[in-house]
Amino acid sequence: MGQLSRRDTPDRLLDASALRDWAHTAVSDLITHIDEINRLNVFPVADADTGTNMLFTMRSALAEAKTGADTDDVAQVAAALSMGALHGARGNSGVILSQILRGIADVTADAAATAGGQLPSIDAALLGAALWHGVDLVVASMGGREVPGTIVSVLQAAAGAVEECADAGEELARAITAAGDAAAIALEKTPEQLDVLSEAGVVDAGGRGLLVLLDALRSTISGHAPARTVYEPSPRREPAEPGPEPAAPQFEVMYLLDGCDSAGADALRERLGQLGDSVAIATSASEGAGAGGYSVHVHTDDAGAAVEAGLIFGKPRRIQISALTAGATGLPPGSWTRERAVLAVVDGDGAAELFASEGACVLLPDPDAPDPTTALTARQLLRGVVDTGAAQVMVLPNGYVTAEELVAGCTAAIGWGIDVVPLPTGSMVQGLAALAVHDPGRQAVDDGYTMAQAVGTARHGSVRVATEKALTFAGTCEPGDGLGIAGDEVLIVAPDITRAAIGLLDLMLAPGGELVTVLVGANIQVDVADALQQHVHDNHPGIELVTYYTGHRGDALLIGVE
Repeated sequence: MGQLSRRDTPDRLLDASALRDWAHTAVSDLITHIDEINRLNVFPVADADTGTNMLFTMRSALAEAKTGADTDDVAQVAAALSMGALHGARGNSGVILSQILRGIADVTADAAATAGGQLPSIDAALLGAALWHGVDLVVASMGGREVPGTIVSVLQAAAGAVEECADAGEELARAITAAGDAAAIALEKTPEQLDVLSEAGVVDAGGRGLLVLLDALRSTISGHAPARTVYEPSPRREPAEPGPEPAAPQFEVMYLLDGCDSAGADALRERLGQLGDSVAIATSASEGAGAGGYSVHVHTDDAGAAVEAGLIFGKPRRIQISALTAGATGLPPGSWTRERAVLAVVDGDGAAELFASEGACVLLPDPDAPDPTTALTARQLLRGVVDTGAAQVMVLPNGYVTAEELVAGCTAAIGWGIDVVPLPTGSMVQGLAALAVHDPGRQAVDDGYTMAQAVGTARHGSVRVATEKALTFAGTCEPGDGLGIAGDEVLIVAPDITRAAIGLLDLMLAPGGELVTVLVGANIQVDVADALQQHVHDNHPGIELVTYYTGHRGDALLIGVE
């Protein structure tokens, strides 16, 4: 399996916080492995979207869990993950994933009811029971047909390993490790169980996705991040009976169905089986058969008839019809929850609150990174773009993303079919200027141009504390001096940051201006901002100065003039 890395953290309980963290890690890890999983996708339809569908389903689950982030009841978090997955399920693999999460939700809910109150955490025995319940739910959603060599085989192996560890009295972390290792072995065997996998030289794509989720759970609980094989298609033999392939269905149809009982669901499954294949009908934990809440999925040539069939037995809603194209790239139609969003990369809790209050989605660099301006990776940026849930995303890097990582992250997002527009904001004050003129009602090109124009007209500078003696454009500085910087040049050297800020402000306001924005960094005293306010009042009448305590690292102050 390769070498293991270990974070300096003790094993965690699988409590509410850990369950949310697992969902977050799972989304990140699915992003990392999405291309690999999609390349493996040959069953039931070779449409190269298993990884994409699992990612969007898990992202929907995480979004639902975040709405109850203040709860410490693990059963409530599990129920939220299940509900979010059911409502946001994408494709056949998404429906299956929703049922695995429902397995966790059902078992934890029963355990909480038995305990007569709140369930603090999930142990190995509960996890094993949850995975086995997930197996039953997945098989039931597929009409009771279990196909060896699919994600079900991998899930069964994982459930059996956890159950065996629980019976032996093993700790949760050991059981999760065993689950991942057993799943990896079962995944390797899937080509031996399913001819279509053997012919394509691949392991099951859904099983590979499940292994990503199990490894994410292992990383969350124990800190171990196992290095797994990267699976690539490698055809091993010709089909036993070569001949013309039957035409694949043209459409994937999905919808939620209300007001349907279990008998109606069975009848609907039979009808959809006549119209196409890959039929899956699943219920959620809180919207069971009695309440009539189902998620319906089918591949068919007659999308209209598939929807009409739902109308016979209930009330369809959130109807999604997508063209099935082998080898398709990008994200499926209907993957977006809104048309446009702004993603701002910011540093400091105050900055996150400020930009969020202005309507932006925020992405923060690693809080433990020594240099926040180079801490954000392309993968993290891609994750931020995807998490906006928007088809068009305006990115404000604000000086916290290197050019190389910005280009790589945006290019990857564009490859997924997201319309990404990176704007040249070199500072958070420029980002605020761009955000002030953002209008989602305009066409994207118009909105992007207007925001970029605002960036270009916003003069910006910064004040920092000198850490060593150096010769600058403004003279020699000593450690502890305040430095006023515009662009890459030191224009002011002063005994402290207050006087450096006043000198820089005077230079920046020489050409004129109407609004000065000052962002105050971490551990900077209030009297610095007060002194700037008084200086502008006394020396630059008619100019407004606003101050925000953003708590960013690095520069003591960020200053913008508009």
